[in-house]
Amino acid sequence: MPFSFDVEESVVRHPASAKWSMFAEDVLPLWVADMDFPVAPPIVEALRRRLDLGLGYSPFEGEKTLVDALTARHGVAREGLMLLPGVVSGLYASVRTFASPGEEVMSHVPIYPPFMSAIRDTDRAPILVPLVEGANRYEIDFDAMQASVTPATRLLMLCNPHNPTGRTWTREELERVAEFALRHRLWVVSDELHADLTLDGGFVAFASLAAEVAARTVTLTGPCKAFNTAGLGIGAAVSSNAALIARMKKVAAGTGHPSALAQTMWHAAITEGEPWLRDVLNVLRARRDFLADLVRARLPEARFLAPQATYLAWLDLRALNLPTTAGAFLLERAKVALNDGPTFGPSYEGFARLNFATSEAVLAEAIERIVRAIRS
Repeated sequence: MPFSFDVEESVVRHPASAKWSMFAEDVLPLWVADMDFPVAPPIVEALRRRLDLGLGYSPFEGEKTLVDALTARHGVAREGLMLLPGVVSGLYASVRTFASPGEEVMSHVPIYPPFMSAIRDTDRAPILVPLVEGANRYEIDFDAMQASVTPATRLLMLCNPHNPTGRTWTREELERVAEFALRHRLWVVSDELHADLTLDGGFVAFASLAAEVAARTVTLTGPCKAFNTAGLGIGAAVSSNAALIARMKKVAAGTGHPSALAQTMWHAAITEGEPWLRDVLNVLRARRDFLADLVRARLPEARFLAPQATYLAWLDLRALNLPTTAGAFLLERAKVALNDGPTFGPSYEGFARLNFATSEAVLAEAIERIVRAIRS
């Protein structure tokens, strides 16, 4: 039986939804990375069954069924896995683990905002290397990376697939990143939260490139983006080098552990969620292409490089010469809430991130609102 991906605003707009309750009711919210689709039925059923077991503490090191599934999936020993309350806590723990206060952490921009806050909030020094816009995709500027690295650089934070541009880095690109990291003896944390949301091409896990690369890499992963379960926070840090995970555990002590229901959800996603995920990927491809056609026809001034992964569109609206940042203008004048460009790094005032994991009707209405606001 096909899964339903209908979107009814009367169902998704409620006070318990941050996405739909953050702004006034006349605003269309296409910002935070929640899908407007129902959760996979096998996950819902697994959660119901879990309630029959009570809600006492689950094993503090993780429920065995989930731990076994994750270690098998990533090919690591039990000591090479640490469950987390979420991937963001893993970003903070990795920065604290692999760089000391005042030392440098390199990342590419634009980037998911917690990358930058994890560096700055912990008194490490950010090295932010802009991606470059190619003809059909964003690309890594390796010359800029080489020019920016110093003897004080300790950690490279990689987003793979990339948020917000939606790039799935090729093996050749990742091999160049790996060569750079090894040459400069950098630790690498690879945020692969969106790996299951690859729409085009193949996803390559950074740690899979070579044993010497894996030995210097911690991979952060989780189910919440692919399976639309952000309200059940959970993630994991994974490495073939168990010593790195042991160091992170000491740093992350006291930050909490994922709930029993979150662990049940993730195990159900791994063991029963694949058919639903295949269907949602087909829906997301169709929504992405629908949005690309809309932007091309109705907003030709915008530059939009269709993402290869995620359900997030990085819109370049600089040609419109808006009087404020793109996100602020669209919220005030179009009543459309997007993520504002400057939150992803400096000099992105003309950009905004749009979440297209919703209905075609909502996407069409959002673009029409934007067009009317710009034309007026």
